[in-house]
Amino acid sequence: MTTSHLLDDIRNVNLSYLLLVQRLLNEDRSSAMFRLKLNEQMADTLASLPISQLAKLANSNQLLCHFALGDPAQLASLTTQQREDDLKRTHAAILLAGSMHEEEEVVLKKGHHHGR
Repeated sequence: MTTSHLLDDIRNVNLSYLLLVQRLLNEDRSSAMFRLKLNEQMADTLASLPISQLAKLANSNQLLCHFALGDPAQLASLTTQQREDDLKRTHAAILLAGSMHEEEEVVLKKGHHHGR
């Protein structure tokens, strides 16, 4: 695969991701914010971008989405054949909610520290 094709694939993924983000925000804002780990301001901004700006934003050589699981053990626990699909989804939601809560605490601590 050439670098040009790889960059095209990244741009396509970015645009698909941004369109999905907008659709999720329009269909169920609070659920989308939770799933995407977005705050109110970012959700407002992303939901209001016209397609021309989404395309411009997608035209990057960096992926705009990221892999939410940071711990290989979490990934392994979600991919074992012993769990049922519903249990996997619930487990993933719990893991991601924990990660989101930890990130919010870090942001709040940094904000509080800067406020002094």
